[in-house]
Order: sequence, then C-alpha cells, then structure tokens
Amino acid sequence: VPSPSHHHPHSTCRSHHHSFELFDTQIAPPSVVKDKNKKCQVFDDEDVEHYSLHGVKVINQQLLASSEDDVSSSSPAPLVLLHGYANGSLYFYRNLHGLSKFFGQICALDMLGWGLSSRPRFNLNLQHTHNSNDDAANNNDDSSNNDKVKSAEQFFVESLESWRRHHNLPKMTLAGHSMGGYLSVAYAEQYPQHVEKLILLSPVGVPQKVQEEDTQRVSSMPFYIRALIHTVRAMFNRGITPGYFLRSLPHSKSRDMVNGYITNRLPAITCEEEQQYLGEYLYQNSMLPGSGEDCLCEILTAGAFARVPLIDRIPEIKSGGSDENNGEEGLEVHFVYGENDWMDYRGGLDVQRLCHEKMQDSRTTTTTTTSAKTTQSPPPKVFVHGVRNAGHLLMLENYQEFNAAMAIAAGREEDLPPGMSRSVEFVCDEVAAAAAAANAEGADKSTTFRSSRGEKVVMSEKDAAKFFRGGRFNRRESQQQKDDDNAVIVEEKKE
Repeated sequence: VPSPSHHHPHSTCRSHHHSFELFDTQIAPPSVVKDKNKKCQVFDDEDVEHYSLHGVKVINQQLLASSEDDVSSSSPAPLVLLHGYANGSLYFYRNLHGLSKFFGQICALDMLGWGLSSRPRFNLNLQHTHNSNDDAANNNDDSSNNDKVKSAEQFFVESLESWRRHHNLPKMTLAGHSMGGYLSVAYAEQYPQHVEKLILLSPVGVPQKVQEEDTQRVSSMPFYIRALIHTVRAMFNRGITPGYFLRSLPHSKSRDMVNGYITNRLPAITCEEEQQYLGEYLYQNSMLPGSGEDCLCEILTAGAFARVPLIDRIPEIKSGGSDENNGEEGLEVHFVYGENDWMDYRGGLDVQRLCHEKMQDSRTTTTTTTSAKTTQSPPPKVFVHGVRNAGHLLMLENYQEFNAAMAIAAGREEDLPPGMSRSVEFVCDEVAAAAAAANAEGADKSTTFRSSRGEKVVMSEKDAAKFFRGGRFNRRESQQQKDDDNAVIVEEKKE
C-alpha cells in the first residue's frame, strides 16, 4: 500500500464544515537509530536524512472559527491520537468525525515504524541511564534493561517531538491507546510543556508485576492454555513478534489468522464489508517489514508488564502550565478503560491514589515550612473513566461512549447531545474520603474532582470492581472470594 507522499499528492476530502486529509510530515531521524540502519525498508528512494510520519487530519472549520470569535468557548488543544501495538492511525476510523464535534483539529498518526510511516530497522544505540547508588555495579542487568527501555522510548518520543515542531503546535491534547498510551506518558515526561491534557486509552504497562499473582493465574488455566502461554512467552523472549510470526506463515494462513482475530475480538463490528476492510488494513500493516513492532520485548516483559512501570512514573510528570491554570495545578491525566478490558483498571485507580497522596503530602509540607511559595511542580490530577459494552479495543467496540469519554476528558461535556450515553467516572477510596470530608466542612466540592467543571457524580472503588469484568479480574476476584469463604469456614470450625 503506497504512501500518498511518495506516489501522489495528499488526499483531501472536504465537506461544508469538515476537511479530511491524508498527510505526511518530514521529521529528523531519532538519534538512537544507528547510522547503518537509517534507510527505510519500504521506500528505497527515501532520503536517509529525513523520515516521514503518515497520518490523517480532520479539521472542523466551524468549531475553529467560533473559537476565534468567542474566547470563552475556545476549542481544546489539537487532539493527537497514537494507536496501539501493531495497529495504525485508521484504527480510529469510527471516531474521527464524531470527535471533530469537540476538537477543532484532530491528527491520528502512524507512529514511526508502523503503518505508512517510515520503517527503519529497529537496531538502536543504547541510551545510558545513570544509577547513583553505590552498589550500581551489582545492578548491571537492571541498568542494561533500563538502557534498552530508554532507547526504545526515544525512538518514538523524538519522532513525535520532531513532528510537533514541524507543525508548530505549542500544546496538544495527547491521547494514546495501549502501547500508544505508554509512549504518550514517555513523551509527557520529557515535554510536559507541550501537553495540555494526557488521555490514556486502556494503556499497557501501568501496574507492577506481582509474580505470585501471575503464576497463580496461569496455573489455574486448562493444560492446553498453559502450554500455549508458555510457547508464546518463549517466542516473546526470543524476540519473535506477532508480525514476524505472521510473515513467516503462508499468506493464506496468515490472512485467515487476521480475519479470525477481527471476527473473535470485534463482534461489535457486524458489517461484513467493514470486517473485510479492517482485516485487510491490519493484514497489510503486519506484512510490511518489521520496525516499530520490535519495541515489544524492549519495553515489556512476557505477560504485557512494563519493564519500567508507569505507576511509578506518572506521579512524577511535571505540570507544563496550561492556559487554564498557569501551572498552579497538575497536568490532567485521564484513564479510559473498557468494561470488559483485559488491561487492569486498578492501575488507573492506583495512580490516582498515589497522586492524591503526593498532593496531600505537598500541602502538609507547604503549611509546615516557612517558605511562602514552593517551586515544586504539583502532581497530576488523575481521572478514571469506564466505557460500557467494550473491551480493550474500546474505540471500535463502543465508539459513541468512547467519544463521550474523550469529550468529557477534554472539558466539553456540556457539548454532548442530550440522551447520548456517557462514560462512567470512578475514584479511589482515598479521593472519595477526602471529598466527603470537604463536603462535611462546607468546602467547594468541585476542588476535589475537577476545578473548572463543578460538581460531578462519580462511582466508588467498590463500584469499579463490579463494573469492570475483564477475565483477569474475574479470576482474581473469584479467588479472593474463595479465600474469604475458606477463612469463614475455619473460624466457624474453631468456634
């Protein structure tokens, strides 16, 4: 599938208020790419001094014009969408037009090494991380892993920043799905001043891996499933990616596997023609030479846990100073999970808990010191949303409620049409307790949840456990219930 920039002019479609454009942007090669591997594997005629990031742009001209006329109704910063692992920008095809009602400009990108963007070999120079501990010499394995993680992240972070500079965007509403969510965090860590809001769509790599839970989960499965998991993990540890595996099969077999994936994972898509087009898109994406896909085992361990988990990193993201709060409040970070998501929704609640505790600690420190003003950046303000009747691919499975969640995250809830299904918002126990205490004291309720949007009904952590029904959590909750029942039986026998 040729890229428009290499074979024909940019494709543009215009309606009365909207314009849709396929576009390519020249960017500088990331510094981590080794010189001998800079050449793109797809476009032999491409200048090695520049790479290309492909994307689709949607502009709502009416919304942009009204924002210019009325400052009080300004549109959010341009929405930049990053796809998940082995996907591409067009995985948001069900969302782009609907989201343009709330965002004046939307850019869905093929990240470097995926889709129709340049595909250099993923053979990188290591970015050395510094360990200040005295026993750093004993942590060579950890340091080496961290160096690989940093290099893999820089491959995508530098390319996104080069793209942003090219388009002169001072601020972005940055949203990433799955691996794209993980890489969005990596970008926000380095360039918080360019992120107005961070929206993490079922992000991978949030929680810490608990080996005992993982072992228990696998051991509870049937033998053939355990054997399959062990085989997949062995392939993972050898660097065999899903794309590499598909390319090693006869074309008919690999195409059947992709079509089966679409049918089984996306039952919400019932139109046969739509299934066919989506399957073809995913198949062609996988058949192109591997590049960005090789980040998988550099960033994650077998089992989809991050080598450097985001739960420890998001609370440390600095405020970039949005136009709304001049940097006096932390960056807004929104987690959005599907009701049947296999990603652990509790990662989002745990991040919210850590950021809340960090804010409480900073307030205590401020009141006990003589300094009138602290220069420490406030921690992020974290929100957790749930989308009904959706799993990990929530933007495709329930695109209407997904779009509503995006509008709410961007502060445009008042623009949602009456009767449109809205996502559900959850808070951890600690935030709920703080809100209850503030209400009892007659304080402003809105300050606990969202400073500029007034009072909002949210659901508790206990409600979240009932709402999210992913298989991983069903087993965990069932095991917890069994343990509780056994404890009751033991106590009754003692009595």
